[in-house]
Amino acid sequence: MESWLKESGAVGLDELELANFQVTGRGVRSLQYFREGERVLTIPCSILWTVEHAYADPLLGPALRSVQPPLTVEDTLATYILFVRSRKSGYNGLRSHVAALPTSYSSSIYFTENELEVCAGTSLYTITKQLKRQIEEDYASLVARIFGQYQDLFPLDKFTIEDYKWAVSTVWSRGMDFVLPDENSIRLLAPFADMLNHSSEVKQCHVYDASSGNLSVLAGKDYKAGDQVFINYGPLPNNRLLRLYGFVLSNNPNDSYDIVLSTHPAAPFWEQKQKLWISAGLDSTCTISLTLTDPLPKKVLRYLRIQRLDESDLSVMQVDATDGIINESNEVEVLQFLVDSFCGLLENFGTQLEMLEEQLAASVHPPGGNAWAAAHVSLGEQRVLRLARKRAEDLLAAAESGRGRRGDLSPLARCANCDKVSGPFMLCGRCKAVFYCTRTCQVVHYKEHKVVCRVMSTASKNGLEMK
Repeated sequence: MESWLKESGAVGLDELELANFQVTGRGVRSLQYFREGERVLTIPCSILWTVEHAYADPLLGPALRSVQPPLTVEDTLATYILFVRSRKSGYNGLRSHVAALPTSYSSSIYFTENELEVCAGTSLYTITKQLKRQIEEDYASLVARIFGQYQDLFPLDKFTIEDYKWAVSTVWSRGMDFVLPDENSIRLLAPFADMLNHSSEVKQCHVYDASSGNLSVLAGKDYKAGDQVFINYGPLPNNRLLRLYGFVLSNNPNDSYDIVLSTHPAAPFWEQKQKLWISAGLDSTCTISLTLTDPLPKKVLRYLRIQRLDESDLSVMQVDATDGIINESNEVEVLQFLVDSFCGLLENFGTQLEMLEEQLAASVHPPGGNAWAAAHVSLGEQRVLRLARKRAEDLLAAAESGRGRRGDLSPLARCANCDKVSGPFMLCGRCKAVFYCTRTCQVVHYKEHKVVCRVMSTASKNGLEMK
């Protein structure tokens, strides 16, 4: 593959080599010193896997253009990869790249039922079940729309559902997405550059030059000869890392839980509420991420305050009045709903957080295996939801005590261990996010709090603040 890349104009390959590393497996090693920001690798436009190149192919292009409506970007690239892999001659350069790709993947769609059951109750569990069904449906559609129509190009023994699943996983795990100056987007696969592993400790460093169409990788930090060179996929939670890339990060500070808030158009006063949602930067259906650093975003409260407005509230509502408390009864109703919802979500987890921590400590799930990864996804989502529930409970206690002021509702100070609400209190000295009434309570609560504490304090050092 490297000789083809050099002949095609790739730059930087003499200073890099593919190598196996103990933790990450295959990756890219530096053969010289690179300063942060220095260009490490450039892959020219002509050899990138793109939808445009698939349509320009003299054999594949006409078949793709005959399909209306067009295939999705994902299916076009997956079909392109399988097409090249199936060819017995020609496409030598691209086939050398395909030959270098992994023969199998470890993303969640490949988990057994027992492995996936470890993260029952998580968003990953639900999405993975949906994806497995979607892959079957998409494959059947491709057979009907294109594979079956051009069997000379797509011999079905080389375009099975398992082949398609592998190709889609290749696109998920190795595709790079960029927004262009005209606000359109492009997804591409870059030979050799796709061998770089992820590290959250380097800056995001892969760039697409829209004028030349070339893909470049810059040094995300200083490297010396012998170091593994990384790229950064972005601040992704474990549920997405495992779904797309097949790995997780222990104590991932970016763990999150996405909640979907929706109101049916047939609901009372929907049109009036829709105007208020829009004015608040929302919509009647919103997906909002709860995170370790912001477990109960203001958008959630804003949405639900509007959703629960009654006729008398709407008659006196100002368009810009939904950013704070509307009235005490509305606020209590919203917060009680959130507490009940978070409790219900947490009860749905197949294995509770404390049990998962015990299982991981006892190596019940072999480290690095699928069940181990699923357990880490469940841990992350449960930690986020517990923080969200605690925040909602504190806000509810403040609302019910009459301490809430219009536009500002501060949670009551409450001991994180015994729930005592009368002071004096001391803050956790590390994360400064939870209260304790005594040193004894702090010591007792440490086992439960220590992981979240470490994540919060790390986020704070990185310039993030608790909301």
